[in-house]
Amino acid sequence: MAPARVLFVDDEPGIRLSLPAVLAIHGFQVTTASSVAEALDSMNKLQFDVLISDLNIGHPGDGFTVVSAMRRTQPDCVTLILTGYPAFETALQAIRSQVDDYLTKPASVEALVSSIEKKLQQREPHRPIALKRVSQLLRENANGIAEAAANEFAVTAGDSRPDDHHAHLSALIRKLADDLESPPKDPALARFAAGFVRTHQQLGFPLASTIEEIGLLCREIHRTIQANLISVDLSYLVIDLQTISEILIALIRESARVDSHPASLA
Repeated sequence: MAPARVLFVDDEPGIRLSLPAVLAIHGFQVTTASSVAEALDSMNKLQFDVLISDLNIGHPGDGFTVVSAMRRTQPDCVTLILTGYPAFETALQAIRSQVDDYLTKPASVEALVSSIEKKLQQREPHRPIALKRVSQLLRENANGIAEAAANEFAVTAGDSRPDDHHAHLSALIRKLADDLESPPKDPALARFAAGFVRTHQQLGFPLASTIEEIGLLCREIHRTIQANLISVDLSYLVIDLQTISEILIALIRESARVDSHPASLA
């Protein structure tokens, strides 16, 4: 019987030398990669039975990007995530992302080999994941994104009204979702931007605070996409992110215009 073929992805040189050597002793054939790009290249050239990836390869959560790619290209491959941060959120995310198992670094050889062998014995083809547009993710997570951005804004700006910002940002996120499916024309976008600025000024915040809040919102949107990357329809991802950027930039421009000519908002 041919040895199980393992793709091991980690950006730490030491573990890329030590772990494959140990796995080889246990009869596995190991290919290593130090980055997401190298992992993707290996997937395109070789077939694997097992993927073992660090959770954070260069950037937090990169391991899920590797898992997502493996799920699409080689759906029969067993996927395991290694993490040095055994928080409950990490375990929950692994389950949501349909990772077969996750282990805490430094993982014992016995635990790792046992997990690999068990998962290989139980291996079944993974069902295709229902892919989602970013617009669907925004609608499903609108309240969570708005709450996170509003709470962080309350801390950074010293504001005591996060509930007001929550409602304000929730409406904006749902508007973004609508516009991703039917991009707005310039006049409609200008009207929406003006309405956003009017609401923000009614809350009593200057231009710098408006820009800060938009930046926080953008960051929370990106975090949500990263956390759900395995289910994102990648064929639309770039254009969806571009549309979101254009709309948020339009809001910043309108805010700057109104800040210079406040009478125009009356």
